[in-house]
Amino acid sequence: MELGLFRAVIKAITLAALIFLTACSPKLDWRTVQSPQERYTSLFPGKPDKIERRIPYLDQELLQTLEAVKIEDDIYSVSTIQLPANQSASLNKLLSQLQTNLIDRAKASGGEVAVKDAFYRTADKQRLSTKDYFIDLKSNGNTQQLMRVRWINRVAPNGDSWIYQVSVLHAKASSENAKIFLSKEEYENFFSDFSPE
Repeated sequence: MELGLFRAVIKAITLAALIFLTACSPKLDWRTVQSPQERYTSLFPGKPDKIERRIPYLDQELLQTLEAVKIEDDIYSVSTIQLPANQSASLNKLLSQLQTNLIDRAKASGGEVAVKDAFYRTADKQRLSTKDYFIDLKSNGNTQQLMRVRWINRVAPNGDSWIYQVSVLHAKASSENAKIFLSKEEYENFFSDFSPE
């Protein structure tokens, strides 16, 4: 089942990427996007498209929502998975699996991963700690893509857990350091202005 979840997440991201790769790419046009159903507000550099799907996990299906926009060589996305309160015991396992799958895949291809302590603000202005992962995705020893990703977990009043994956994928081959490149203002704004409830 873990492999099924990984494949489902990769398929959703790939589908979104294909849609965005074929779309016309406007310049940065920052806008606040409210997603009350997914319990967050985010600042996107353009109008995002939204995809919803159910993904298999441990003999059940979880709702995954992906909002993303492609601007030139970059894909800005927020992926949300809702874990029902009666499944909260598997929260840490699911979150760890999401992180490990991406990081191990990057390392297996010869890529590099740097981790940096970070903070995010909730909708009620609480400042909480998290970590940002800067990933250099390689193929045949050459950098193919750079990615910055942050995972955040929040528990709703009804006990449901929400897992957010906030990420930017720079799809153009680059020789730049992922941490330096993806810390520029146009990327930093996207991460610092994401606020879950």
